[in-house]
Amino acid sequence: MTSFDLLLQSQYFLPLLVALFVGGTAGALGAFMLIKRMALVGDALTHVALPGMGLALLWGYDPFIGAFASLSVAVICIWWLRGYTKLPFEALVGILFTGSLAVGVLIIPDAELMEALFGDITSLHVVDGLLAIVIAIIILLGLRAFKSHFIITTISEDVARASGISVSRTDFIYLLLVACLVALGVKFVGALLMGALVIIPAASAQNVARSFSQYISLSVLFGVVGALAGVLLHFATGLEAGPLVVLASAMLFLVSFIFKR
Repeated sequence: MTSFDLLLQSQYFLPLLVALFVGGTAGALGAFMLIKRMALVGDALTHVALPGMGLALLWGYDPFIGAFASLSVAVICIWWLRGYTKLPFEALVGILFTGSLAVGVLIIPDAELMEALFGDITSLHVVDGLLAIVIAIIILLGLRAFKSHFIITTISEDVARASGISVSRTDFIYLLLVACLVALGVKFVGALLMGALVIIPAASAQNVARSFSQYISLSVLFGVVGALAGVLLHFATGLEAGPLVVLASAMLFLVSFIFKR
């Protein structure tokens, strides 16, 4: 048996591989979220996943499916309401956030509530892990395909319209990518901590980056390092992986703050 075979059979391999992809994807998407001033949107959307997770658990389905369905409905509602009412994203997400949190806590069975709130990467099955990696790759490809649209709409919606870019459609695609990431992350670090996985790497990168491309690259790097460090600390200490990932990311932010430009 080769070393690679032993690695594949190791209990550490799948969680570390998923941490690498989820951490990197969260860093990449978080970088755009920060410059679009939507940092709290990602945090609030995590709680919107709770009712879907609760219904999936009650009906015997994978919580990821419920989380993705719940988030997809929420994204469509937010996108439609913003066009209809002109209210900012933060206000619409805040309304859905509070209602969803209340419904989710009421319907999620007590035995699964802690996992829904704080995640458990070590409980991932092979199919869950592979699905997480595939979705992370799809998110990264979507981000790359629409990168220029996201940047232009962030700089100026009027310039975007003059360039033939549909601001409404761009916002919808961006929210859909965020929803996919959040659905992934709630399994990884839980609904309460997913926002930190998106926000902290991007904030750390903003402290030390000297250009936009460097900002994106560092955000991805910090996301990967924070996620891997948290999972490794979990294996070393036996403490919950989700909070350790967030604490590792927070330590990276403190270091970046010391070396702030």
